[in-house]
Amino acid sequence: MGNQVERENLKSDLILPWVIVAMMLAMLVTYIIICHALGEQLQQPLPEAQRVMFRTIFYVIAIVTFPLTNLIRHIQLRLNQTMPSSHATHGAAAMAKSRYLVTIIVSMSLVEVVGVFGLVMFVLGDGFNTLYIFTGLSALGLFLYRPKADEYSEIIGAIAAQKHE
Repeated sequence: MGNQVERENLKSDLILPWVIVAMMLAMLVTYIIICHALGEQLQQPLPEAQRVMFRTIFYVIAIVTFPLTNLIRHIQLRLNQTMPSSHATHGAAAMAKSRYLVTIIVSMSLVEVVGVFGLVMFVLGDGFNTLYIFTGLSALGLFLYRPKADEYSEIIGAIAAQKHE
């Protein structure tokens, strides 16, 4: 019974991180809607050679972004667990909540940039295909780095263990 209550508390603590994920996803959808609505009015076409160069650079950055985001997230999660807690009266859950929120914001922001690349390429004259590829990759990143109750629970446990030492 206590386990069910604890699980519900974890889920309620993760509402704000999920709101952030939803906002990032809404931004991706907004990019697509804006591009469909404004279409050619929005585009400022570059010569093909320059567009190919920018597209290639953006693809390389996107490819590097995913493992880099994974590494940064891993480091942040470990820091969330091992960083000394302040002497404030905040409980382990409150401290874990704020630390995990920062981790989620950083992860979501990094993968959202990939979606922005699609918007930029569309404005520079590329078609919808490039827009869809970049926004799809960004949406995949939002899924991969979504808030997870087990990660959050581990942070709470580690902070609580520090306070008992």
